[in-house]
Amino acid sequence: MAWQLFMDKTKPLYTIQDILPLLKFICTKKQEYILCLSLDSGNRLIARRVVTIGTLTSSLVHPREVFAGPLKDRAASVIVAHNHPSGDPRPSRKDIEATQQLIAGGILLGIPIHDHIIVSKEDHYSFRSNHLL
Repeated sequence: MAWQLFMDKTKPLYTIQDILPLLKFICTKKQEYILCLSLDSGNRLIARRVVTIGTLTSSLVHPREVFAGPLKDRAASVIVAHNHPSGDPRPSRKDIEATQQLIAGGILLGIPIHDHIIVSKEDHYSFRSNHLL
């Protein structure tokens, strides 16, 4: 993919400021996009994948689809992200429930969720920064 030409895959992704540039392309999308970032044991990016594209207000997410790529990558952990076309990055009840499902799936597979980030055109929300992860 063309984005890989510009990504520094040797830089660890520890802070929200490290991660947000990888999510910028979905901030202005009109549909919900769910992404998964596969990380190695040094928190370096292995791959960035679009898991699913939904509608204006929702997108289906299931651990099976989210973890399919990271399992192939032999990822040590993942970061899940999605956008809110509405502009409000605060998580809905469904977002929180889906995140809990993903956390449980990650525990079973031995691939922990490092963070779940919701982005919008102007703002973002990190589950880790808000102590929901």
